[in-house]
Amino acid sequence: MTRASAVVGTGAAIASGLAVALWLGGLVALGAVTAPIVFAVAPMPQSADAMTLVFRRFDLIAMTCAAVVLASEAARVIARVPFRRLDHARAAVGVLAAIVTTYEGMNVSPRIADLHIAGAVRGVGVAGVELSRLHDTAELCGKTAVLLLAGLVILQAAAAHTAAPSGRGREDRAPVA
Repeated sequence: MTRASAVVGTGAAIASGLAVALWLGGLVALGAVTAPIVFAVAPMPQSADAMTLVFRRFDLIAMTCAAVVLASEAARVIARVPFRRLDHARAAVGVLAAIVTTYEGMNVSPRIADLHIAGAVRGVGVAGVELSRLHDTAELCGKTAVLLLAGLVILQAAAAHTAAPSGRGREDRAPVA
């Protein structure tokens, strides 16, 4: 591997790792902490309106993080950083997480927001039934993204561990950074 490839590979790993940390941390903070507290403390429909705004803003952050992860994988390919099976698995999991997140951010969340604006109440009337279905879909997307991103963290750590020099033949390896 050339020095330039090593530098790109290291930079891509750092950028991707930071993006995944922000993305996964945000999902956990919103889903496990913020939403339950807001819905428990604030009355309807203000709680739903507030969380709709929060989730719409986070969708932009999550989709940006997904783009960084995908760009990092593309940079590795362009720089001809060697790909092992573990790297292919990491890239595939990153793509799946990006698909789930983009689907939620571009299709599910906007429809939920539109139904809230129209005054829909979960489970009440046709619009409320649709809102409930979309909310369930959003929860499924969020939980799926959390699992994929947790897997991505494991794959990133494993890839970093297997790429680390063992000490033998270090002088033959291109310096990283």
